[in-house]
Amino acid sequence: MNAYPRRQVLGAAAVVAAGATLPLAVPASAGSAGSPGADAHWVPVPDPVPVALDGYFDNDAIDTASARGGNFDGSGYTFPGEELPAGRVVVDGILFDFPSSAAGAANNIVALGQRVDLPKGRYLSALFLTSGSYGNASGQATVHYADGTTTTGGLGGSDWYAAGGSLSAPYRYAPDGSKDEHTVGIGTAEVWIDPGREAVGLTLPTTNPAEEGKASLHVFALSLQPVAEGRALALRDAHSTFSLLEAGGAQSVEATVVNAGTVAVLAADEVAVSVDVPGARTVEPGRVSRLDPGEQARVRIGIRNRGGTTPGTVRSGTVAVHSGRRQVGARTADLTLGVPDYRPTDASLAGHQAPYWFHRAKFGIFIHWGVYSVPAWSPVGQQYAEWYWNNLQSADNAVYAYHAQTYGEDFAYDDFIPMFTAARFDPRAWVELFRDAGAQYHVLTSKHHEGFALWDTKLSDRNAVKMGPKRDLIRELFDASAKFAPELHRGLYFSMPEWFNPDNPWMGHAPRNPYTLEPVPYTGYTAGKDYVKDYQAPQMLELIHRYDPAVLWCDIGGANDSLDVVAEYFNHGKNRPKPYEVAVNDRSGIAFHDFTTPEYTTYDNTVVAKWEASRGLDPFSYGYNRATPDDRYMTTEEVVHSLVDIVSKNGNFLLDIGPRADGTIPEIMQTRLRETGHWLKTNGEAIYDTTYWSRMAQLGEDLRFTVRQNEAFYIHSLTQPGSTLTVEAPVPIRGGDKVTMLGHDRPLTWRVRNGSLVIDVPQAARRAGRHVWVFKVEWHS
Repeated sequence: MNAYPRRQVLGAAAVVAAGATLPLAVPASAGSAGSPGADAHWVPVPDPVPVALDGYFDNDAIDTASARGGNFDGSGYTFPGEELPAGRVVVDGILFDFPSSAAGAANNIVALGQRVDLPKGRYLSALFLTSGSYGNASGQATVHYADGTTTTGGLGGSDWYAAGGSLSAPYRYAPDGSKDEHTVGIGTAEVWIDPGREAVGLTLPTTNPAEEGKASLHVFALSLQPVAEGRALALRDAHSTFSLLEAGGAQSVEATVVNAGTVAVLAADEVAVSVDVPGARTVEPGRVSRLDPGEQARVRIGIRNRGGTTPGTVRSGTVAVHSGRRQVGARTADLTLGVPDYRPTDASLAGHQAPYWFHRAKFGIFIHWGVYSVPAWSPVGQQYAEWYWNNLQSADNAVYAYHAQTYGEDFAYDDFIPMFTAARFDPRAWVELFRDAGAQYHVLTSKHHEGFALWDTKLSDRNAVKMGPKRDLIRELFDASAKFAPELHRGLYFSMPEWFNPDNPWMGHAPRNPYTLEPVPYTGYTAGKDYVKDYQAPQMLELIHRYDPAVLWCDIGGANDSLDVVAEYFNHGKNRPKPYEVAVNDRSGIAFHDFTTPEYTTYDNTVVAKWEASRGLDPFSYGYNRATPDDRYMTTEEVVHSLVDIVSKNGNFLLDIGPRADGTIPEIMQTRLRETGHWLKTNGEAIYDTTYWSRMAQLGEDLRFTVRQNEAFYIHSLTQPGSTLTVEAPVPIRGGDKVTMLGHDRPLTWRVRNGSLVIDVPQAARRAGRHVWVFKVEWHS
């Protein structure tokens, strides 16, 4: 892990990415008799309405090679106009007016609390093109209604330098006019609007001015989705994927169904989504049995190729929505039929996405264990202990003085290697602890920035089989996991660079004594290699072919051959039982990734693109820090609160532990994991295999929401409720639904008052909960 911010790694804020909300084509037969709900009138969905923002623009974010003058981020960098659209454009299926990139023309708003007037009307949502400079930026937007009331919702933009967005460019312009060859992007965002009231204005969040080092939210375009009066569905982002439905291994086509009308969709409407395409057939329709006005449901439709259709064949097909036997809407899309072999190109890898098991898993255990676990020291809560060797290089760092006093100035970092013994490493105990914690996967550091490998790599003797423990620690952990906790998915972390590798020193120099600056050996490594071709890439392939990790969790990026390696990783799946799929994060040095990885932070709002937050139980270290007292570790309540918050926003939580050099896991860490597992035994159904609520992730500081599609809605209270719990949000509940609190068997009485759900919470239920109180709205027909 990196102890310092990296702009290519997403930071604290993010957005709800809206997709295509274009209207479904409604056939003339819609609304005729068929299913119980098919006799209701189905109406078309109005097109999104772009809102002119020219009068509000105050920042020039776009340059061209011949027209300069922009300054997007306050330090002179800009988007390349040659790579962006102009005028009316469809992004993620939403119709926008993209601003001009003419020289000197302002083309975005830096969000500083401006009020934007809206054409008076009833809308489902406000849809934005946004981006963040100097990190992600977000805040609360306020929607104003004609009756003087307001609603609020989170609005944000992901860092433009964080591997792109819905609109992306392969480079940006530097202040001197040169090209900085790194992907930058603009994404979509959404704020829910109450369709029952006439909206007249929207106040943007207050972030920072566009200045160097400050996170600012930039708004490029705004469109409004009008509500349809009556029963209406909109389809967005219908596309084929290379993912397989785990029930039977059928190829998945995904689409998002939006209730764009004023009438709820219920089970009686028998809403299903299917695909009609030459060369394949639908074997598993996507179904929607509960969707309130303004809500969205992501559906997966299973298709299989017909005989003679070659995997990778592209055909134009129709994704259709039916109510009973009647088609109520349809959209054409180019669909790739079957899963072809991956090629080492950006375009080919882009067909991959985070597997469905990863979406369902929600909770994993990160393990930072290596030679750094021997000194295991840094000032508590200030820097990562696993960065000991690098921190040792600076006389201004506390590690510099600590090392001299504790070990002496002539004690080299590599002198710790024999002390990394793993003498008490019990892999069975480890994986059973992870299982008891309620985790669904684990990720072990195969090699950190120090360059010491925990497996028998043939590329260097700098490894745990030739030195230190004299054991293949990865093999022992993976074998134990497969035998004693087979339900856990097994992953590996891999550092792309090494701090002081003499063939490619990330820190600019080979190993040296930090006190005398005299060279010291890089133990076990023979210099003279092409770092990437002869060492880094072959090591990654060793991990792939020997251990077949379910997650390849890379770090730092930099020089790489990741296009080839990742293509081989995905193709290697031909030898895996189907369906079983793997994932790669966003730190392998290429634009492609299956998920993003904020560390020691989370996103403020829902992020539809899959993400995973990581942090240690330690206040600020992944590796074990002997200086950290027990009372500085995360409490169980903090762990559970973090998990609930992250999951409500479509993230996974990868919680890190740092074992000692002998392989023992500190007791405080074991206690926290077991206590978390105890909470999950009762409340796990509201975490695993759930998705975010499309309207909002949270309400105030204390309430979070998750959804088990077509089954139930969950309200997570981060504080103990009183005798009643009032949820001032349009909770999807209706007469006949059952409300319970997980861990308390008896149904609870409830009512809707002034648009808010009010639940009576008896004292026995309050006492039954701990850390987070979870209320389940079980949907009934």
